[in-house]
Amino acid sequence: MANVKLAVIYYSSTGTNYELAKWAEAGAKEAGAEVRVVKVPELAPAAAIESNPAWKAHVEATKDVPEATSEVIEWADAIIFSVPTRFGNVASQVKQFIDMQGGLWATGKTVNKVVSAMSSAQNPHGGQEATILSLYTSMMHWGAIIVPPGYSDPVLFAAGGNPYGTSVTQGQDGKMVEDVQAAVKHQAKRTVDIANRVIAGE
Repeated sequence: MANVKLAVIYYSSTGTNYELAKWAEAGAKEAGAEVRVVKVPELAPAAAIESNPAWKAHVEATKDVPEATSEVIEWADAIIFSVPTRFGNVASQVKQFIDMQGGLWATGKTVNKVVSAMSSAQNPHGGQEATILSLYTSMMHWGAIIVPPGYSDPVLFAAGGNPYGTSVTQGQDGKMVEDVQAAVKHQAKRTVDIANRVIAGE
């Protein structure tokens, strides 16, 4: 059987969700998937980015990461989104990218994509769960098969126990507060496993 093709689609201004995306890539590869990590296009004006040293540094550090396109979604059997929360919702960059997939949706090319999501915020209750659920609402319209981690492995409790998708708090120092690497890898492996089952017709 051919390997699952997984797209890890992320948006990150200062690097947290990029790091989550890279852990997801590692976990999925350990599960035998073919993985493409792509970033959604940036919408913020250059002046906003330039005024924030951490944002500017991250944009420069990830300049060679390819941008997400409709072709990537069409290629993928499964998708993991890693997105920050903005007022309890997905960042506008991510929302625009999703909104631009009407052509794929209209031709049935989003149906049965296996999808999972992760999120981050600056506070422990800063909207991570609402952000993931909001993204999943769009995925229902796509006809996607949503794969949350639930409580399918003990590592999820150590990461905070979010059943909707791995979530993390970014501290004032810019670093992650919770240790979520194992949870991210488990979520990626679970997504690949379910995608394998869908492909196999199970």
